[in-house]
Amino acid sequence: MRGSLRDSSADRRTGRGQYLPARQEKERVVERRRGNRQILMLTYCITIVFLCMAGFLVYFMVAQSQSVINNPYNKRQEVLAKKVTKGKILSADGKILAETKTDEDGKDSRFYPYRDMFCHIVGRTVNSMTGIEGKQGYPMLAAHINPLTQLANTFRGEKSPGDNVVTTLDTKLQKAAYEALGSQKGAIVALEPSTGKILAMVSKPAYDPNRVEQEWENLIRYPNEESALVNRATQGLYPPGSTFKILTAIEYIMENPDTYSKFHYDCSGTDSFSGNVINCYGKEQHGSLNLKMALAKSCNGAFAKIGTTLDITKFRKLTERFLFNKSLPVDFEYNKSKFSLTKDSNMGELTQTVMGQGKTMISPLENAMIVSAVANNGEMMVPYVVDHVESDAGRKVTEYHPKSQGKVIDEWVAKKMNKLMQSVVTSGTGYSLSSLPYEIAGKTGSAEFDSEGNSHAWFVGFAPADKPKIAVSIVVEGAGTGSQYAVPIAKKMFGQYLGE
Repeated sequence: MRGSLRDSSADRRTGRGQYLPARQEKERVVERRRGNRQILMLTYCITIVFLCMAGFLVYFMVAQSQSVINNPYNKRQEVLAKKVTKGKILSADGKILAETKTDEDGKDSRFYPYRDMFCHIVGRTVNSMTGIEGKQGYPMLAAHINPLTQLANTFRGEKSPGDNVVTTLDTKLQKAAYEALGSQKGAIVALEPSTGKILAMVSKPAYDPNRVEQEWENLIRYPNEESALVNRATQGLYPPGSTFKILTAIEYIMENPDTYSKFHYDCSGTDSFSGNVINCYGKEQHGSLNLKMALAKSCNGAFAKIGTTLDITKFRKLTERFLFNKSLPVDFEYNKSKFSLTKDSNMGELTQTVMGQGKTMISPLENAMIVSAVANNGEMMVPYVVDHVESDAGRKVTEYHPKSQGKVIDEWVAKKMNKLMQSVVTSGTGYSLSSLPYEIAGKTGSAEFDSEGNSHAWFVGFAPADKPKIAVSIVVEGAGTGSQYAVPIAKKMFGQYLGE
């Protein structure tokens, strides 16, 4: 018994009895460290999630809150409208395009002094909000007047005056475009090439936004060939006709920088490319042409010949830089322009596309952006229509600045196209514009849209050619040739804006 006890005691003294507790202690330390790491990782994860939430909240407040509040379905606007009288929409020259009127019963309604002249770009508030009315609804329901005055108005049960939206629109130019288009269907866009400011935007048929409720059933009746609610300037898609030859010529110059000036084609009025017959308008024989005269005379055969030499993959990339098949960086309703030509397309589609027919579709706004980029030495500016928001007292609250979409072509290419487009006016299909006291660069187009040969009339261009101040895009639906129906409209617009 004693020996056994001594042995047991000796074992404890030598460590045999202490080995198991030491190992357990070590395991507890390891487990504790593992637990600490897990807690630390959880802390990191919670911190990261919190930072992400805080970052999103900041981003939302800075970048998205106004667009959410400005949504016409947001009830906050209804709450604001009980305290604030919605502000005015003004032209660049100070004319009232939209304002709030209050009747004897205290009911507010929007009034549009110019009736249908600005209806698509200014928009409406009845039966959905569109145009500037929709996009700038919240700013016009904000009141940046003296806080004490606002408080006093609240106690008296009176509304405070909301801020006013000042646009880039020129009323005289808008009127000139509106009257020049007359009773014909179509659209007109005028831009300032160096900034992207929208100077005028007309779409016909139009409607009177003062009478939307009374005429709503007629406006939405189906089928309805008028489609007066559609803004043809931004939502209408048309075959571009010969205005597309601007892009074809640009691609040819870019692919042949050293030899494009040596281009030659003999036009007999009709030609065949791998069995695909191409006719010039009315089968007119243009004779011997270089690139300059091919564009000036709008020779279909010459551009079909050019098309057979192009790298279609590069050509497609060029059109995409000009935002075909792309979303436009604009703050209003629009439809994408479409370009479907690929390296696998057949010769028939190729020759039709390069001269502006085929499956290509374009909006008047997109065509205005193309010629504006040429006018602006290859830099495309983002079109915008709101210049600034100001308080009822005239103090600027928010100011909008020009934004660049980037260089779409090199400056030397743009300058060359400027010169080529001037030849359209000096010795080609836009000759009637040559009587104005400044150089104009442009391109006409007659875009066939049915099997009977009916065509939309197009003109795109800018002036003065050496220092462009205005670029226009005009389409007259089903009218005929661009030189006969679209060019006279351009002449009136240039004359109004720059003088005759």
